[in-house]
Amino acid sequence: MVYLFDPTVLLVVDIQEIHADQEKIVKISAAAMQCSASVDVLFLLDGSYSIGKGSFERSKHFMGKLCDALDIRPDRVSFDFAFPMLSSFRGGSTETGLALKYILRKGFPGGRNSTVPEILIILSDGKSQGNTEIPATQLKERRIMVFAVGIKFPRWEELQALASDPAEQHVLFAGDAADAANGFYSTLTRSAVCSAPAPDCKIESYPCERKTLETVKDLSGNFACWRGSKQQSAVHGSLCPFYRWKKVFIKHPSRRFRTVCPDPCDSQPCQNGGTCVSEGLVKFYCLCPVGYGADVHCGPKLSLECSVDLLFLMDSSAGIALEGFLRFKAFLKRFLQAVMGQESPMNVGVAQYDTDVKIPIEVGQHKDVFGLMKSIEALNFSGGETQTGRALWYIAQHGFRSIPALADVQDDLPRVAVLLTDSKSQDPVVEAAKYARDQGLFLIGIGRSFLRAELTEVTGNPTQTIIYSSPQDLLNKIPELQKRICSMDSPEGCQAQSLDLVFVVDASAGVGLENFLLLRDFVRSGSSHFSISRDVTQIGLVVYSSRAHTAFALDTHTSNSSLLQAINQLPFLGGSSSPGSALLHIHGDVMTVHKGARPGVNKVVVMLTNGGGMEDAASPARQLRNNGILVFVVGSVPEPAVLLVFIAEAKSPANLCKPNPCLNQGLCVLGPGSHRCECHSWQGPHCATYSPCSAPSRRAGTHFIRIFKAFSSLCMLPAGWLVQCC
Repeated sequence: MVYLFDPTVLLVVDIQEIHADQEKIVKISAAAMQCSASVDVLFLLDGSYSIGKGSFERSKHFMGKLCDALDIRPDRVSFDFAFPMLSSFRGGSTETGLALKYILRKGFPGGRNSTVPEILIILSDGKSQGNTEIPATQLKERRIMVFAVGIKFPRWEELQALASDPAEQHVLFAGDAADAANGFYSTLTRSAVCSAPAPDCKIESYPCERKTLETVKDLSGNFACWRGSKQQSAVHGSLCPFYRWKKVFIKHPSRRFRTVCPDPCDSQPCQNGGTCVSEGLVKFYCLCPVGYGADVHCGPKLSLECSVDLLFLMDSSAGIALEGFLRFKAFLKRFLQAVMGQESPMNVGVAQYDTDVKIPIEVGQHKDVFGLMKSIEALNFSGGETQTGRALWYIAQHGFRSIPALADVQDDLPRVAVLLTDSKSQDPVVEAAKYARDQGLFLIGIGRSFLRAELTEVTGNPTQTIIYSSPQDLLNKIPELQKRICSMDSPEGCQAQSLDLVFVVDASAGVGLENFLLLRDFVRSGSSHFSISRDVTQIGLVVYSSRAHTAFALDTHTSNSSLLQAINQLPFLGGSSSPGSALLHIHGDVMTVHKGARPGVNKVVVMLTNGGGMEDAASPARQLRNNGILVFVVGSVPEPAVLLVFIAEAKSPANLCKPNPCLNQGLCVLGPGSHRCECHSWQGPHCATYSPCSAPSRRAGTHFIRIFKAFSSLCMLPAGWLVQCC
């Protein structure tokens, strides 16, 4: 079949296309297999002008990918180039036939004299300018296995003539390196050169379609022309054909044989919405949602370390529509699955409201997670007006009815109500919320940013308001909600401290990627114990190897969720380690007022490293300590709780002049419970406004202006160009 196309239009086309479902294609590309048989492999690269420099370089890259399927060592696989001097692009004509004759004469350089199987891999576009049929046949008669790999827009007929039989098993395409490596391995396995694949793996056949780009002569039409005649001085009018050259794709149907192995993720090992990622044929790991990851299968890892009566008040009005109602249901189920265990100390209930209010799940009605999940799933959307105020009045009076006295039930548990809404109330909420709080209810509000003011009116405290920006961000708020629910029991301690904390993570080659990931997990776990806000705890993060980089500054993140997301993006750097430069970076560019450090607030630096290269860290650490900053150096990964105890107990006296709040070399002078800045050439409470007239020598400034005025008159500058500063 032939396809015409306009050469002036950029065309993206699949030169080779397999006819299989996407899951099979992914498994073919992902299969990582290796042949460890004793073989000699020789690569023959086409370096002619028809290939071009770009495709020549891609051919060398493809060779590396193909070698991944071989166990290269002296007693197993050895490989070489047919022409080592042509490792860089030279150009010239495509003389594939001459190259094959050369190999017939010289043999495999460094080979083992045919005592082991010999494999020739030809990388070419198949546009040879000489005869290739005879030398190709002679190679095969010597029992040399020939693979022909197409490059760029190959001529498949010539490549099939070069390759060993059956051609469909020995012709590959360099444009899809993963597929070609699989086909190479599969052919070696079928021919018994390599051992059979793993028992669960099998070689399957798939139809495929390959395309060749050719230039053809195309009749575009006829035009009027004049032709000569046998008669003297006579011409005749006629129609002459008009041709033009066009690029066409010619299809070549074929088959491919590829090894397919079962994916370790086929059994869906990740629970609770986790995403499975394969690592080879056997291993996998799970990307777990927030609140999960206690084991490799995404088991719940959060728990409420407080005993409360908990009621969720869920908006079911037309204002949030069915989509919003289902989003809150999913969030509620995910949260409770994450925090409720078999021995959960919570009594949970669910109320929903629109114009009316109802409590389909009473507080304490269910004692097991399964029954609670089943009841939540049965909740239905109702529509109606958004009357949040009425709902608050109702739950304050009826939401926490007395639970029958049992031996294992506490009657005096704190009462927490969590409002889930995405719609502005159509009735007043201030009085209703105040009444609910006066009844002893601890209110938490969750919604989008346009509801922040209303939710704060409901909760009475902005720290009890949780704002989310997207459905995924709502799920990311699970740890924050867990903290808010239990914060009524423990308002003091490490979470409630005003603290500027900077983690410094060693990402050098000496630590290694595996240990770096452990350090990153420690930072994430440790950070989750703090309440992140401008008024309480600020956390910054620096990563270093030979140089230090600020991942984010102290004042970058104002919520736990955004902070934890940013920690997950921390990169591994490699290279040498210089902890001293990292501490200098913190002193000059992180623990500063410009970058969010707050005067008078306790400051801590926690360095996580393998201990290498600490010789240059002593002096920078001393500078930080002299500036009132505590420095902890951790050489192994401790339990986060242990380190938090040290941070909480090792407080230093707060100094309003450290770090220096005065900008532009201003001098900070302490007073009783306050400070002031002495400025030079600057003005303002923090020396932020430039004023040369406040310099020590007014005469010098006046003298400069006189000189400038004289200069401006000589240069005929426009009137008013000189800016008066005194």
